[in-house]
Amino acid sequence: MILRGKRIDLTTGDILVAVMNEKDANKLDLKVSDRIRITAGNKNIIAVVDISKTGVKPGEIGLFNDAYKKLCEKNKCYLLDVTLEQKPASIYAIKKKLFGKTLNKNEIYTLVKEVVHDELNAVELSYFISACCSYGLNAEETINLTKAMIEFGKKLDFGNGKIVDKHSTGGVPNNRTTMIVVPIVAAAGLVMPKTSSRAITSPAGTADTMEVLAPVVHPVNKIKSIIKKTNACIIWGGAMDLASADDKMIKVRYPLSLDPEGLILSSIMAKKAAVGSKYVLIDIPLGINTKVDTKKKAIHLKRQFINIGKKLGMKIKVIISDGSQPIGRGIGPVLEARDVLWILKGDKRGPEDLKKKSLKIAGMILKMAGRGNEKKAKKILESGEAYKKMKQIIKYQGGDPNVDPNSLNVGHHTYTVRAVKKGKIININNRSISKIARIAGAPVDQGAGIYLNVVKGDKVDIGDNLFTVYSANKEKLNQTLEIFSNFPVITVQ
Repeated sequence: MILRGKRIDLTTGDILVAVMNEKDANKLDLKVSDRIRITAGNKNIIAVVDISKTGVKPGEIGLFNDAYKKLCEKNKCYLLDVTLEQKPASIYAIKKKLFGKTLNKNEIYTLVKEVVHDELNAVELSYFISACCSYGLNAEETINLTKAMIEFGKKLDFGNGKIVDKHSTGGVPNNRTTMIVVPIVAAAGLVMPKTSSRAITSPAGTADTMEVLAPVVHPVNKIKSIIKKTNACIIWGGAMDLASADDKMIKVRYPLSLDPEGLILSSIMAKKAAVGSKYVLIDIPLGINTKVDTKKKAIHLKRQFINIGKKLGMKIKVIISDGSQPIGRGIGPVLEARDVLWILKGDKRGPEDLKKKSLKIAGMILKMAGRGNEKKAKKILESGEAYKKMKQIIKYQGGDPNVDPNSLNVGHHTYTVRAVKKGKIININNRSISKIARIAGAPVDQGAGIYLNVVKGDKVDIGDNLFTVYSANKEKLNQTLEIFSNFPVITVQ
């Protein structure tokens, strides 16, 4: 059926949607949510049908923004060929997994291919993810899923040098080790193309914090140029489409915070392999309020990472770190960036715990790649070489290399929480800290967040400053005050 294309200014950010007039839909015996293939010259897409009596006229087909951009050029879309499309081949594999059966390599590869090409809708994909939550993926399934994500995603080639990387499973506010480790390792002569994430449920991801100092979205050619000049970059991985199947699955997982182990492992390892990493350090923070809350779970995850790494030809080192409290003092993009710059500049205000953990990780990476140890990492940091390298990275990513950490704009509305009794700090609740910082406006409001003045083990008197909340919006700041009485933040005993 030939129909005239019409743009509908709506975006799903997920499945491709086309709207047909009821009369045209009836001619093809189409029902809502059926699939159609739409062809324009040498381009074609598979879209899900919505049906309207009045939204589009007979002889027209409305395309949501996502579909329109894939088919039409320069805001012009003329006659389109519309045909009925069969259900994706991987529907059988999804049903199979729903009954707890193991998927073979071909089934997994077909599923990933169809996810990448938008042939599975969000409902079908959510059933697959639910099945993974219920029955899990065994080692072979996880490895096949990882390899499939690599094969059907983009890859970056940085040559045959010693390419290194790191990743944290997360759950700990701040913990901004990447922005200290990368310049240390790059100054030692290793290549570290660091693709980082933005915040989903935290006050800031590494990409959000780095964006305070320099742009984190660049085309591939620019990234290669940055790395050629500096040995490293710190960019947002979401703009790279390195494992697009994983990115689409994350959108479905997010509303219910579903984190099936097999999907987490394949997500992390596929993105490391996509940039050619050969030496990878994985940090698993362990704590009650982190993603990994038992030592048994942490050890199991450690073994899985190492096993998958071997299958992909990577050397993996896994550390299980203390995730019982935030790492660093600032929480929120600007406050975290300030912590990082203070450490790199050798300022006494730089948090000692963040510095210590960063040096440990950098030292391990250097040792893995045969370029030194923690002692060398410390020398690079304290000599100013790491700061010099970070300035170089900031410059080539388009930021101001001479930015003064003291001039970074924090939220001008503040509220300080003080101790109401004398005692010792025995607990700092990661989840509550993150919740307060996000309600204050982080990460969208870069200057919003929390600055901690205490750590576990500190002794305080009545009236001592425990932490300060920052926000650009007074109403948001007032909303955080309601949290203090409902959620435990800092416990003094």
